[in-house]
Amino acid sequence: MAATAASPISPLSPLPSFPRDFLWGVSTSAHQIEGAADERGASVWDAFTAVPGRVKDGTTAAVACDHYHRYREDVALLRDLGVDAYRFSVSWPRVLPTGAGPVNAAGLDFYDRLVDELCAAGVRPVPTLFHWDTPLAVQEAGGWRSRATAGLFAEYTAVVAARIGDRVEKWITLNEPAEHTLLGHALGQHAPGERLLFDALPVAHHQLLAHGLAVRALRAAGARDIGIANSHGPTWPASGADEDTAAADFYDVLLNRLFADPLLLGRYPDGCGELMPSPDLDADLEVIAEPLDWYGINFYQPTKVGAPLPHTTEFAGLKLPPELPFAPREIEGYPVTAFGWPVVPEALTELLTAFRDRYGERLPPLVITENGCSYEGLDDQERIAYLDGHLRALHRALEAGVDVRGYFVWSLMDNFEWAEGYRQRFGLVHVDHDTLERTPKASYHWLREALRARRA
Repeated sequence: MAATAASPISPLSPLPSFPRDFLWGVSTSAHQIEGAADERGASVWDAFTAVPGRVKDGTTAAVACDHYHRYREDVALLRDLGVDAYRFSVSWPRVLPTGAGPVNAAGLDFYDRLVDELCAAGVRPVPTLFHWDTPLAVQEAGGWRSRATAGLFAEYTAVVAARIGDRVEKWITLNEPAEHTLLGHALGQHAPGERLLFDALPVAHHQLLAHGLAVRALRAAGARDIGIANSHGPTWPASGADEDTAAADFYDVLLNRLFADPLLLGRYPDGCGELMPSPDLDADLEVIAEPLDWYGINFYQPTKVGAPLPHTTEFAGLKLPPELPFAPREIEGYPVTAFGWPVVPEALTELLTAFRDRYGERLPPLVITENGCSYEGLDDQERIAYLDGHLRALHRALEAGVDVRGYFVWSLMDNFEWAEGYRQRFGLVHVDHDTLERTPKASYHWLREALRARRA
């Protein structure tokens, strides 16, 4: 049955005025929407989802939204929405099925056609080179625990840049290395499903090294607008007790500073550098800290953290073992999304001003590379309220002097939400996962009208 069109009307007042050159966009990732799994090399997610019980609804991304075959329809949605830019990811195993060696010509052709279609629609292409879909052959050779993977990633970057770099200005190297390290390698709840706990730290270092090598490869190809998309959020201690503040400080280092400090300051937080595998850490940090043109932040929620608990806990759908030196706590007093995440727009202002204060002149311009929420239904007024609230919080950061140049909504369409399967819907566009029919939601119409109003 076809979905019924949503009402475009929202009672919210107009958004505040953003700079005229502010970049507005939406984001997706290859594995979550492309499908056409039999037309690319295998990734770690193909192996992960083949194991019963690892994805909550038992699904895979073999078809997903079939964006690989329906990209023209999706670019038409972008054009109608009126965004300036589209952040998508390039699938490493689609371009290089084994992670290195011969190029899959059809896969590279797909991104060539997609970029052409976007340019013809007046939508700026913003590719992300890695969004968690490591080629399975690379994983079997050691994956991100191996230093060699950073070099392979740089070679793959050069292949992609050589093909589409003449039409792409803005590049993103990696998406959320913190989550890929924690969920994929420390806790085993995402692909590749490793449960290494703190033995996963080499994964963090090798991803950062891959980022720096990729920046160099992009510069060599002529790129002049390069960033990364890191996830960040304020960390709130569960109480003023020493054990809770110490746990919150540890968590903040692990999820925020461990990935930002090397990029922006050229050093790891105190006590972290000696844990990283490197024949020459200073030389690695010089690569990692290659100057960025901008820094991307994915923001969804703050986290309240307290002292560790003596038993396994579940938080936001994640099972956290008692060996961790911290334990997240529920944030009360705020509405929550369908995912159970608290909706706290003012935490975005807090985060952005804290970044400005912490990094000062070392902080390049910022871009919000993801912000969004999961809600059911086509008349998704909750999503409209969420986006409206976060855009106002972002504007308050601008008024406070934080240099933010753009904002990307996650996501254009409902997709394969990793270990959740198709149970969570983050899209501005509803996707019927049986028929693949696309239906714009009320939030899509709201954002379209807001973008039109700013151009009036």
